Amino acid sequence: MGHGASAGRRRDSRFPDGAPPMSLRLTCLLLSLATLPAFAQDAPTREHFARAGHEAAYHDWHYTPVVKVGDMVIVSGIPAAGPGTYEEKVRRMFVALGKELEQAGASYADVVELTTFHTGPTDPQSFQAEFARFAPIHHAFFPTHYPAWSAVGTSALLSPGAVVEMRAVAMIGSGRAPKADIPKLPAAGH
Repeated sequence: MGHGASAGRRRDSRFPDGAPPMSLRLTCLLLSLATLPAFAQDAPTREHFARAGHEAAYHDWHYTPVVKVGDMVIVSGIPAAGPGTYEEKVRRMFVALGKELEQAGASYADVVELTTFHTGPTDPQSFQAEFARFAPIHHAFFPTHYPAWSAVGTSALLSPGAVVEMRAVAMIGSGRAPKADIPKLPAAGH
């Protein structure tokens, strides 16, 4: 067997020189290129949202409070800051989440993931104590079909006085017919 470039390749018996004619190759290339715009039209759109009063996030800080790509909505961190008690700050944060979701066409029911960053806890025991205060507010906004949730302790947040910051991911429409095949826990003492 020879050592040329064609060594090891099989010749296609349908074509006299073993390769399709140049006109056929060009036709295939042109057809492939002609279909590219169709694929580009199917690409999801990307929309950026900033509620009134939050435009500086986009223009000055160069981040978007809410990004929507197709049916996915990503909400940047919302701080639990401002005046009031811990509970009042956290409740305002969840209310703000609802407003951010709404402008992109989503709702609390569509939230599939939360990440919360907490400044108060310094160890597992203090984290559990904070959760005793945080959980009832969380449950009021997510009474069923809970989103995935990661809670992270941190030493500081960008917003002065913030006790928690929360980001979220939602899939528009996913809250219409959620399914949770999770067995119930056995009764205590059994």
